[in-house]
Amino acid sequence: MEEKADSAPEQSSQLRRRLERADLGAVPETRRALRELLRHWGRPGRSEIAELLTSELVTNALVHTDDDALVTATVGPRALRVEVRDFVARRPRMRIPNADDGIHGRGLVLVQSLADAWGVRAHGVGKAVWFELDAGTA
Repeated sequence: MEEKADSAPEQSSQLRRRLERADLGAVPETRRALRELLRHWGRPGRSEIAELLTSELVTNALVHTDDDALVTATVGPRALRVEVRDFVARRPRMRIPNADDGIHGRGLVLVQSLADAWGVRAHGVGKAVWFELDAGTA
């Protein structure tokens, strides 16, 4: 597990964390680390959205891949980019949730709805699912 957080506002700050296979306890730990990284970033509410979307991507990687994952959050003065890499090439499917799904099937819908940009890119033996949020400053 590796973390780094710089505090200079004009430079990028970064959080990197390796997530162990099926370790769902890593989800709230990652949220806390991201909250600390974003403590002085963006307009009110932006860091909470970032936490929610990061939780969704981390949970998806741990639940649907049965492998380790790597989360990287890079924050600059204007934007945040969060990327969750895993080691399974299968691309995530966007599902339209319905009442029978319970709590499943909403993650990528939330990402699509709340992120300023998002996507999936292949890499080596797996993929990276990412999103970006503008700081939303005036």
